[in-house]
Amino acid sequence: MRTYLVTGGAGFIGSNFILYMLEKYKQEIKIINLDSLTYAGNLENLKSVEGLSNYQFVKADICDKEAINQIFETNAIDRVIHFAAESHVDRSIRNPEVFVNTNVLGTLNLINVAKQAWETKEGYLPDKKYVQVSTDEVYGALEGDEGYFYETTPIDPHSPYSASKASADLLVKAYMDTYHFPANITRCSNNYGPYQFPEKLIPLMINNALNGKNLPVYGTGKNVRDWLYVMDHAKAIDLVAEKGKSGQVYNVGGHNEKRNIEIVTMIIDTLLETLSKSDEHRSNISHDLITYVEDRKGHDFRYAIAPDKIKAELGWEPETPFSEGIKLTIAWYLKNREWMERVTKGDYQKYYEEMYQNK
Repeated sequence: MRTYLVTGGAGFIGSNFILYMLEKYKQEIKIINLDSLTYAGNLENLKSVEGLSNYQFVKADICDKEAINQIFETNAIDRVIHFAAESHVDRSIRNPEVFVNTNVLGTLNLINVAKQAWETKEGYLPDKKYVQVSTDEVYGALEGDEGYFYETTPIDPHSPYSASKASADLLVKAYMDTYHFPANITRCSNNYGPYQFPEKLIPLMINNALNGKNLPVYGTGKNVRDWLYVMDHAKAIDLVAEKGKSGQVYNVGGHNEKRNIEIVTMIIDTLLETLSKSDEHRSNISHDLITYVEDRKGHDFRYAIAPDKIKAELGWEPETPFSEGIKLTIAWYLKNREWMERVTKGDYQKYYEEMYQNK
């Protein structure tokens, strides 16, 4: 049985990845989910796998060397999938120190422990892999409406968040180059889908629209992002972990470029099409809720990522067009309004207290 250490597994992408992997591989794998349960970590996302014998949760910080060591000492870890990170740009602008501590020093701690556990006099134990899950934001911004980020694009981060992720990537690259550490780096475009914390654009707009609140749009709303459905991303990470050539970087893009204002408009239209006329929230929803606000500091204009390499080498390409993915996402949030309510009120932490506090 192959054992995975998934950091940040209670977060948005991490929890979707765990659900995907346990559904795909069943009892062939074991997953240890390590998460410190910050505001963005919600164990309720994983309650469907809570009782499985091949799933384990460990509450710990990736900066805690003793805790990481303990996991490696008591388990034969074959894969490390590193999601754990502070990830919201606005928060990084207000408090960059937290991002450096978690994203840079936490990553350094993790790769040091993995390297020590896997290293032998002859090299490394066979069939070991560390996957650093990163972001297209490390590349900076594209000028105009043409061109794409490639793996060879120079790193040029513009926010404290992207700078901390770029720093972590460079540490992993240094370990791959210097120590031949068995690792890959993946860089993805904007993810969306179930379980995303409602500070991010899509769930924020869904929640605000349902409650008749303003829909804040930075600047003119013309900034462009490439969108990737989260389950497509999970499949890509699995593929890189199994078949990616050690030492390589793989871009994971969705081929779904949209301006921010397009996204907001599409959410409004889809909600109005989806909700029944008897739904009490339907009357709250209107294009008049769109409110343009002062632009974010250092706001990159356009991201667009080319997944040519991962397609050519590993056969991966995005399966979910945005027109389909956004409907799936909105349908999930409408079906799980109680989840959204608990998350926005902070009550989601009660699940951890009920499940683990007294054990």
